Amino acid sequence: MVAPAALVLLLFTYVPLLGNVIAFMDYVPFLGFSGSEWVGFDNFTTLFSDSAFWSALSNTLQITALQLVLFFPVPIILAVFLNSVVRPTIQRFTQSVIYLPHFLSWVIIVALFQQIFGGAGVLNRFLITHGLTPIDIMSNPDTFKLLLTVQGIWKDAGWGTIIFLAAIAAIDGHLYEAAALDGAGPWKRFWHVTLPGMRPIIVLMLILRLGDSLTVGFEQILLQRDAVGPAAAEVLDTYVYYNGVVDGSWGTATAAGLLKGIISLALVLAANKLAHKLGEEGVYQR
Repeated sequence: MVAPAALVLLLFTYVPLLGNVIAFMDYVPFLGFSGSEWVGFDNFTTLFSDSAFWSALSNTLQITALQLVLFFPVPIILAVFLNSVVRPTIQRFTQSVIYLPHFLSWVIIVALFQQIFGGAGVLNRFLITHGLTPIDIMSNPDTFKLLLTVQGIWKDAGWGTIIFLAAIAAIDGHLYEAAALDGAGPWKRFWHVTLPGMRPIIVLMLILRLGDSLTVGFEQILLQRDAVGPAAAEVLDTYVYYNGVVDGSWGTATAAGLLKGIISLALVLAANKLAHKLGEEGVYQR
């Protein structure tokens, strides 16, 4: 039963890693690996001297920071609120509603936001009708990173509650009863029972999120990049796409992708080591 999944993982995840050798080559697709010239670290030198790369890295880190601060806590908060709903019917209905956006593609999500917050959207038409100044939301470079985070929260925060709800369900109910008998109110029961019970999962999900932190939404950004310009919207993934697929600078693009992977690996290792020092298991044991 595991063999098909393992085969897919091998073919589409581990075998493509061999293509990272392009980062050290002047790669020409028509010549292949054997016919392309080895250039050593020249691609990395070109990459580090490119101001567009540093701009993309800066934008990626800013979006990552916003998502960690604003996005990551939302599924946890939603899970706690859903768990506090007494009536199962209301809980299931609420879960279904907040899960739904996860199944919509980014094309639909961006189109919905455009119809509501765009220059000719519902919000601006309402403001103009009432003699108010329209608000530039969808094409404003200054607020674009916050817009991306809000879109991500609306789309995936509900789906992210699943694992945290499972963590809450695994907490022994007798602990809540004992805390209530000791006079603990709802807040103290949350702080001393719910939160400690969720902590291992929270730490694990945070480590995994750090490993994927430099991947901030390729399709989502690509769909909106032209509206705000590359200065505000270029991230590492779009930088790799435009330099490699569009411009044909395969070596430089692969160097950027390899560097991104190394940084992500370092973040996971550092976060996992910190988790061990805090007494948590993390992703793997020592």
